[in-house]
Amino acid sequence: MNRLFKLEENNTTVRREIVAGVTTFMTMAYIIAVNPSILGDAGMNPHAVLLATCLASTIGCFCMGLMANLPYALSAGMGLNAFLAYTVVKGMGISWHVALLAVFFEGLIFILLSLTNVREAIFNAIPMPLKNGVSVGIGLFIAFIGLQNAGLSVDSSSTLVTITSFRADFATHGVCALLACVGLFVTVILYIKRVKGSILFGILITWGLGMICQLTGVYVPDPEIGMYSLFPTDVVSLDFSSLKDTFGQCFHTNFHDVGILNFIVVMFSFLFVDMFDTIGTLIGVSAKANMLDEDGRLPAIRPALLSDAIATTCGAVLGTSTTGTYVESTAGIAVGGRTGLTAVTTGCLFLLSCMFSPLFTSIPSFATAPALMMVGFLMFEGIREIQFSPKNMTDTIPAYLCIIAMPLFYSISEGISFGVISYVIINLVCGKRDKITTLMYILAVLFILKYIFL
Repeated sequence: MNRLFKLEENNTTVRREIVAGVTTFMTMAYIIAVNPSILGDAGMNPHAVLLATCLASTIGCFCMGLMANLPYALSAGMGLNAFLAYTVVKGMGISWHVALLAVFFEGLIFILLSLTNVREAIFNAIPMPLKNGVSVGIGLFIAFIGLQNAGLSVDSSSTLVTITSFRADFATHGVCALLACVGLFVTVILYIKRVKGSILFGILITWGLGMICQLTGVYVPDPEIGMYSLFPTDVVSLDFSSLKDTFGQCFHTNFHDVGILNFIVVMFSFLFVDMFDTIGTLIGVSAKANMLDEDGRLPAIRPALLSDAIATTCGAVLGTSTTGTYVESTAGIAVGGRTGLTAVTTGCLFLLSCMFSPLFTSIPSFATAPALMMVGFLMFEGIREIQFSPKNMTDTIPAYLCIIAMPLFYSISEGISFGVISYVIINLVCGKRDKITTLMYILAVLFILKYIFL
């Protein structure tokens, strides 16, 4: 262990690294319940998605630990899973098979870019306010999805959306919306008190309260309207046959129903968001862990990026959305994780979770909704990095348009489009063309052409 992970060199021990890996897993295990719920809305088999998520996470964590020797854990990225389900599949009408193929090709491109300095160069070409705007906008989008999954935000003929009526159908929709509110407060309080695994515990407590409501007759299951029993039919299962519903399905596509141009737009949308999310998370987590060098760079960033790209490619084949580095890795770092043994430990726990798939897939959407809203808050923290002042308005207004477009247009890609186009036009007209990189010009033209021809 010492030779493989350089424990003495990093002033750590096997025990400390394992504890850090368990801590990291506890803080991000909510994805095992949330990802099947989100991708299930795209028509995918939730049980298969769960298995794919766990296996892709294991591959990603093992690659990060063994190739980069860094304590960062990977799993299906929040935001990109919502982009696949709600923007690509539901919004654009593209099948999830094609969406996963776009993720697969995105991963291959990232593998090539990660072997060079191109990925970092592209990242550096995008202005920082837009990078932060993308993160904040995705946070609001995820929070909005959480409100919908909780049953708190519902359709309205006069105002498009409104808050639900708790009294109407209280025994089904009403009590679930109320439980989601309680679960949100529980999650927030646990998080403020710095309880390790607060988001996961919030999910489990909300679910437990729901089961109590069912036992006491407050909640009444009604399968005809999609309100099922809250009790799991099983806890442990060694039947992994459902994985065949997603494994390799990305290669079973029909481009005649999609169009090559639409496919390219989807693929580069995944590419764009994943690029900022991954490098931004790596730099942010490394800064918190004091693992950056004197120039503010991560020495092992190339194998770290390569690990991320390999996990994304494998995840697409297995049947899950883009796999990326998790900011929750800071929880393990905070308790002493410094090497790849932390990531490998987290990967082993994800692999073990495959056995408990019936338990995770039984968790209702109103119990995972508080987790989505809490993750939205964590991503919203990036708003403080945007400097709101009169002299920076050519930066902040495009970031603002990017942020509000994502939840209001129900699309991450539309938010990115509005941000890029507005940044180029505003700075160009206001005489600040020196701030616009060549890549930004290219992206703006491509996005404008998308609105003209698509």
